[in-house]
Amino acid sequence: MGHGGGRTRRRRATGARRALPAALLLALTACTTGPSLENRGQVTAPPGDSHHLTIGSAGFTESDLLAQMYAQLLNQAGYRTSILTVNNRELYEPALESGRIDVVPEYAATFADWLNTKTHGPRARPVGSPDLAVTIRALRALATPRGLTVLPPGRALAQNAFAVRADYARRHHLKTLGDLGAARLPVRIAAGDECVQRPYCAPGLRKVYGIDVTGVDPKGVGTTQAKRAVQDGHDQLVLTTTTDATLDRFGLVLLTDDRRLQNADYVLPVVNRARAGGAGVTRALGRLNTVLTTRDLAGLDEQVDSWRRLPADVARTYLKDKGLLK
Repeated sequence: MGHGGGRTRRRRATGARRALPAALLLALTACTTGPSLENRGQVTAPPGDSHHLTIGSAGFTESDLLAQMYAQLLNQAGYRTSILTVNNRELYEPALESGRIDVVPEYAATFADWLNTKTHGPRARPVGSPDLAVTIRALRALATPRGLTVLPPGRALAQNAFAVRADYARRHHLKTLGDLGAARLPVRIAAGDECVQRPYCAPGLRKVYGIDVTGVDPKGVGTTQAKRAVQDGHDQLVLTTTTDATLDRFGLVLLTDDRRLQNADYVLPVVNRARAGGAGVTRALGRLNTVLTTRDLAGLDEQVDSWRRLPADVARTYLKDKGLLK
């Protein structure tokens, strides 16, 4: 899934969480969606450093966790924070441009392609790629004119991934998607119905890996139903994500994307430059980059989804365990 500027004050955060109805957020952002095209030269003004920052969450487990970690790190650095949940990127991104939201956790390639479509239209050629450096350059070129600053990505990669049954992988000696293509096995994919046309899914598996995709079973991306379909042998391959921590429960294992079909969806913060573009925010959030891994993020997701722990508690425990919180 903010207000005036000012220097940072060393004040304890409230940690409040707010949920704003989509209609109200749309009204708030309708007239203020970042710099107008004729005024976008102004985004080179000095970055702001507001003492009270609103962290946006997209409303799913991983976004909630990242928003909580961002808030807690910023709290410790002396900022006051609140968390605002807006499930729709079409609403929270304009709010980020306008300063109603100051910081959001995003995914590099997905956000680059989204901004590219917003800027150049729905038929624009995608700019996200498996190459992180190329993706970040494209993302920053699109974000900067909108008054947004893309902070450095960390180590956590939350991209699309494909899994098979562990015994199926052993029987056919599969460790990578390349192995699956070489095995010439007929494969039905449990995924969202968009997999039929999306280049990262069925068409890409055929073109890049030579996998014999016989069909798509529309059970959703990484859903329980999709994973059970592969567990039961009804399908052979499930589309999920690299941070899916429930695969063991279904007897599934990921196959490595050895030819880099998937884009570089590394986790990174995007901030409103005028309010949160200063060194203090960059330094506080950057502390997470050398620590949080894909495996860590998968484990944190599992604690919320399977163990029913609160995202705030999971985030706090993790940050303390890593020495990032006192």
